[in-house]
Amino acid sequence: MQVRGVSKTYRLGEVEVHALRGIDLELQEGELVVILGASGSGKSTLLNILGGLDTPTRGEVRYRDHILSNANDRALTRYRREHVGFVFQFFNLLPSLTALENVELVTEIAAHAISPREVLERVGLGDRLHHFPSQLSGGEQQRVAIARALAKRPDVLFCDEPTGSLDYPTGKRVLEVLERANRDLGTLVVLITHNVAIAAMANRVVRLSSGSIAEVHVNPTQASAEAISW
Repeated sequence: MQVRGVSKTYRLGEVEVHALRGIDLELQEGELVVILGASGSGKSTLLNILGGLDTPTRGEVRYRDHILSNANDRALTRYRREHVGFVFQFFNLLPSLTALENVELVTEIAAHAISPREVLERVGLGDRLHHFPSQLSGGEQQRVAIARALAKRPDVLFCDEPTGSLDYPTGKRVLEVLERANRDLGTLVVLITHNVAIAAMANRVVRLSSGSIAEVHVNPTQASAEAISW
C-alpha cells in the first residue's frame, strides 16, 4: 500500500482543521505496523483513509489495483469487502446474535471465508460459540470482533485502539491474537494506539504529531505480545 502526499482538511464553519499534512508512507504485505500518536495527532483519520472509510483532500492512496484517493463509494465498498478487516475499540457486536452468528454474518458475503467455528477456535473461543455478547467479558467480545474481521481472510487488518477499553491482562491476550493473525495468516496488521509500550511488538512504528509523520522507526528487536508490559 502506497500513500503519497496525503492531506485531509475538514471545514467546521469558517474554520479549517488540517487533520493530515502531506503524509508519505508505504506498507508492506505481512508487516505488523503500529501508528502511534496522542489524541488529535491524525492517526484515526489516517486509518480511515487507508481502510477506505474516507478519502483524502489531496494526495494519492493506492492498494494493488485500487486507487482509493479518488474512488467512488462502489469502488471503496469493493476494496473493503475484498481486502480489509476492521477491529475497533468498541466491539460493535449485534447483541441479539451469538458469537458464532456474529461471525457468520461476515462469512456469508466473503469469497474465501474461514469457517466461523474455526476462526473462533483460533482466538480461543471454541467453548463460547453460542454465548451472546452480554454473556461474554470485554476481552472475549473483542476476540469475537477480531474473529469476525479475520473470518473473511483480509489482506489488511486495521485496528483502532483495540485494547483501549480493556484491562492489562485482557489487552495482552487481544494483542497475542493479533500477533498470531499476522504471523500465521500473513495478514498486514496496522494498529493505531496512543500506548507507547505496544510499539515494541511492531516491525515498524510510525509516529504522528499534528497530522504529520514525526518519525518512522524500524524495530530490529521486535518483542512478542506476551513480553509487553505497560
